[in-house]
Order: sequence, then structure tokens, then C-alpha cells
Amino acid sequence: MSSYSSLITFPLSSSSSMITSTTTTTTTTTRSSLFNMKKGRKSLNRHTIRCSSSSSSSSTSTSTRHFDLKSYWTNLIKEMNKNLEEAIPVKYPEQIYEAMRYSVLAKGAKRAPPVMCVAACELFGANRLAAFPTACALEMVHAASLIHDDLPCMDDDPVRRGQPSNHTIYGTDIAILAGDALFPLGFQHIVSHTPPNMVPESRLLLVITEIARTVGSTGMAAGQFLDLEGGPNQKLDFVQEKKFGELSECSAVCGGILAGALDHEIEILRRYGRAVGVLYQVVDDILEAKIEKREQENDKQNKGKSYTAVYGVEKAMEMAEEVRASAKKELNGLSKYGDSVLPLYSFVDYAADRGFKLS
Repeated sequence: MSSYSSLITFPLSSSSSMITSTTTTTTTTTRSSLFNMKKGRKSLNRHTIRCSSSSSSSSTSTSTRHFDLKSYWTNLIKEMNKNLEEAIPVKYPEQIYEAMRYSVLAKGAKRAPPVMCVAACELFGANRLAAFPTACALEMVHAASLIHDDLPCMDDDPVRRGQPSNHTIYGTDIAILAGDALFPLGFQHIVSHTPPNMVPESRLLLVITEIARTVGSTGMAAGQFLDLEGGPNQKLDFVQEKKFGELSECSAVCGGILAGALDHEIEILRRYGRAVGVLYQVVDDILEAKIEKREQENDKQNKGKSYTAVYGVEKAMEMAEEVRASAKKELNGLSKYGDSVLPLYSFVDYAADRGFKLS
């Protein structure tokens, strides 16, 4: 896999527009946007998709399309919650299933991997029902990885999504078993619930292979290992790409595979998804550094690896802008799909600006 530097090789300005629309000059005042540049610094030209409750900062000529990402995302969250509720019924042994449900059905979960998968699938004209089983599996994998990351032997985090982490409630032993059970349940759910009239078996095999690679020893597990190992700062980019970029990449790729995207389109989704995942984490690091959260979280940041701890806030902000630009540039290769690309496009700005809250 390529390192973080491979994500930011695109020029930051004057890139050609993905979508043809009326070019206007607008002056917009934002709500303390994270990426407002210092006075006198040259602002970046970038494509703008105006999302619900989100706006672009700077007075610049932009090609603008309106897309209500908040409504799109919120509606998908409701659908995914219903599907996940049905996918994990409580049965014997009840305690393991209850622990699985506790993390998967946690209130406040953004369902970013499932939404990314569905959006990528719909981009190519497929019915979202074809993606729902895989989207559920991705959320199971995500929840399992968080359960294991929070363990005392890993990141030792007592809180997850605003509530006690799984091992704090059920104990380390049950938490490990719950995480272990969620991985294969995800694969089983894909095979047993994907409509055969919508997705051929050959594509399901590719999806399962992609998810297995993502969570395995060359994917998220490698990132967690290097995070635990510590060591030279130059490993930071690789750690964050593996821990956070991999699942976003996988989600976009799986959506494309399910819809029958061409090989070169899958590679576009791969680079795009990885960039969005890394961007989200860079911004998380910046926000944590800026608002100076409580001492135990600062201790956690110092224990692990963060962009702000290694590079400083200013440099991390520059990196985030570069990754944002590269993610958007990738989508130029999918311009023939017109407005269907808007959800993927708008995810980039949400990852950078957090222009609205999801409940």
C-alpha cells in the first residue's frame, strides 16, 4: 500500500471542474470554519458542493451544486438502524449477542461506512437494496474494530460514542468474544441477505475478499500494531492510513463492486475512499487539539500518534487541505455519472468542515 504522501500528489488549485454548472462569485461568511486561512494567505480554489447546514469559506469563483447531504445521510441512518436491529437478534448465548448489539446499535453512530458503500453503489445506477447487506456487514466490522481498539491492552479507552465502551460494561472477555463474533457475522450476512437477482456471486466473492483484506494483517490490524509499537514519527502516515483510511476505502470499493463498476473506476474509489478516511482523522486530531479536551484524552493523544502532536496544528491544517483537494480531484474521473457523484463529493467537505450534526 502506498503511504500518506501518495494521497496528496495533486495540485491544490486551478483543477478542472467535475460538474458543469453556472459559475458565480459569492462571498460567504461561515460559522468559524476550521480551515479559514490566515489573513493574507492565498486561498485555495476548490470545487464546492453546498451541503445542508454547511458552507464554503472564502470569496472565490466556484462551480456550485446544491446537495442535501444531511437529509440523505440521516435517511440512510434510519434504514441502516432498522436493518442492523434485525440482523443481530438476541439468542443463546444471550450475553454475547447483547454485547454485540450494544456496540453496533449504539445511539449516535454516524454509520459512515454503510453510507459510503450505499452512495458508491448508487453512483453506478444500482438499487441501494443491493448494497444494504454489505453496508450492514461494514458497520459490524467497524463496531468490532472499535470494541477491540478500546480494550485495556490496546488503546485503553473507557468511552466510545459518548457511552461506556463495551469492555467497561460487559468485561474484557465478553467484549473480545463480541468483537470476534461480529466479523464472521458480517460475512454471513452478505452471503445470506444479498438479493441474488441484483448481485451475482462473483461480485460477492470480491466484496468478501476486500473486507477480509481490510481487517487483516496488512490492513487495519497492521495499523493497530504500529500504533501500539510506537516508534519513529515517520510511521504516523502509515498508521493513520491503515487504522482509518482502510475502512473508508473498503466501503467505497465494495459499493462499486456490488454495482459492477469497471476496474479503473474501482481504483478511483479506492484512492478516494482512503483519502476521505485519512482526512476525517486529520481533522479529528485538529479539533481535539484546538478545543483542548479533558486531561485523560490529552494523555491518550500523547500515548498514541496524532498529526497535531507530530506536525503541529498549522501543518496538520495544511495537510487536511491537501488531502481534501486530492479526494475531490479523484472524482473528476467519475464525472460522466453526473449528479449521482454528489453524495461522494459532499462527503469530502463534511469530513473537513463538519458542517452539521448527525443525531
